[in-house]
Amino acid sequence: MEDFSSSDEDYYYSSDRDSLDGFENDESDSQWVTSKSPTTKVITKESLLAAQREDLRRVMDMLSIREHHARTLLIHYRWDVEKLLAVLVENGKSYLFASAGVSVVEGEHTGTSLLSLSSTAMCEICIEELPVDKMTKMECGHGFCNDCWMEHFVVKINEGQSRRIRCMAHKCNAVCDESVVRNLVSKRHPDLAEKFDRFLLESYIEDNRMVKWCPSTPHCGNAIRVEDDEFCEVECSCGLQFCFSCLSEAHSPCSCMMWELWTKKCRDESETVNWITVHTKPCPQCHKPVEKNGGCNLVSCICGQAFCWLCGGATGRDHTWSTIAGHSCGRYKEDQAKKTERAKRDLYRYMHYLNRYKAHTDSFKLESKLKETILEKISISEERESILRDFSWVTNGLNRLFRSRRVLSYSYPFAFYMFGEEIFIDEMTNKEREIKQHLFEDQQQQLEANVEKLSKILEEPFDQYSDDKVTEMRMQIINLTVITDTLCKKMYECIENDLLGSLQCNTHNIAPYKSKGIEKASELAVCWNSKPSTTEKCVASDSGTSGKRDRPFGFGSSEDSGCPSQRRPKKETYGGVFFDISMPADVLHRN
Repeated sequence: MEDFSSSDEDYYYSSDRDSLDGFENDESDSQWVTSKSPTTKVITKESLLAAQREDLRRVMDMLSIREHHARTLLIHYRWDVEKLLAVLVENGKSYLFASAGVSVVEGEHTGTSLLSLSSTAMCEICIEELPVDKMTKMECGHGFCNDCWMEHFVVKINEGQSRRIRCMAHKCNAVCDESVVRNLVSKRHPDLAEKFDRFLLESYIEDNRMVKWCPSTPHCGNAIRVEDDEFCEVECSCGLQFCFSCLSEAHSPCSCMMWELWTKKCRDESETVNWITVHTKPCPQCHKPVEKNGGCNLVSCICGQAFCWLCGGATGRDHTWSTIAGHSCGRYKEDQAKKTERAKRDLYRYMHYLNRYKAHTDSFKLESKLKETILEKISISEERESILRDFSWVTNGLNRLFRSRRVLSYSYPFAFYMFGEEIFIDEMTNKEREIKQHLFEDQQQQLEANVEKLSKILEEPFDQYSDDKVTEMRMQIINLTVITDTLCKKMYECIENDLLGSLQCNTHNIAPYKSKGIEKASELAVCWNSKPSTTEKCVASDSGTSGKRDRPFGFGSSEDSGCPSQRRPKKETYGGVFFDISMPADVLHRN
């Protein structure tokens, strides 16, 4: 069983994994386990090339083209093989190749010197007559001198256009052969050739909407690939749980837009400004906020300016108990009064949801300490002679408490925006909003009541109870566990069908509810051939749950079978260049 000790610095509310790993229940939890294999995969530095080659082979076999042509097509269609196939079926191979800049000419030799009856040729870029062995022709048929090609490649790589470097000829859409780019650039700029290869390799992650880097800090070097829906919450092998869509912490049932607005609202000083608007008036001279500390409506700022508290206008200092000399502001100004009342209402509404959101996050932090206490109670109960030997119902109840508390906490930011005027003001009438709010709050209230019951009963000292009382407590926890799980499911159904599902705008998608919690991504299998004649073998990278690997696999060159064939200590090779791919390219080059 794992050690559950953790520090406050390592605490993330969304990452309830640390609270749950040690509490797996093989019996009571079996109802939540599906036969379906994990739909998310961890792509490590060992398996990145293998993952890319998997899609490359599909396209190469289907279209009978070379690897760099397949890569050009996949980069153009953002590594969406299904979309590529749809374009092929609908428009044909010619359109598919032309739109992506792929030139496939039978019998041509890309990157070779220009063959001519003359021993020299004219470069149309630098307008120089050069020997043919100093010239290079691409598959599109355009040929220029090697120096001009190299300078063109260097500029494009430095501009971040490594993945699609086009021909220099006017109005030519063809993408240059990556092997030609590599060979010419590596002669004078080996560092840029390494950068070029790295960007080609990482295009599988950077250009693929179904694959994203893990947002861990410091970066663990892993990427996550989802198979079905990009609106989901995943857990990397390094232990970080996050929203795959926006890469922030897991925040379901909030949509990504709601969570972004909520975190910004909690982070910046917008509510401080609201408080200042309600309780202070700006000085008409220095414009600093002034708070009234007495009953007199003639207020003096620290700058010395006197002004009327009622209207904010500058005045003299002479006044009586009821009026200020030479000043009158008794006329009602509706706009100003409405503005003040609205600011008060918005502030009180925000504080209502913020207080409950923080109350449940604070409860989660305090309840996290239960894991050690419960382990001690289980240990004591197992040592004494008792008819109950299996205490998985306790750990299973704790699992449910953590997951339900998390859902309950994020339901308050959701309600703040769902029933407010910031996002859906034109989507619902006031009556529809009121009906939907009552429907949601009824379910939220039921879930909250049962979560508090479960939290209370789990704190009881069952290690000191008699067998009969422990049996009674066992039935209560099992019942509450099932009830809270059912209520969580019904709340999500209400959100997806009755609230968000009925709206015209379809921009608010939420990660689906999962009884077992956020899915842990499994390691993508790494394949290699020890010999060309042997059968290909696949194994999963042995990274455990810590994300650390003892000895990474090495990558062969772009001409191998596509599977790692040898082990290298620290660096990998791609296209004949060795480099460390344990972090994204922009991080590497920035460092």
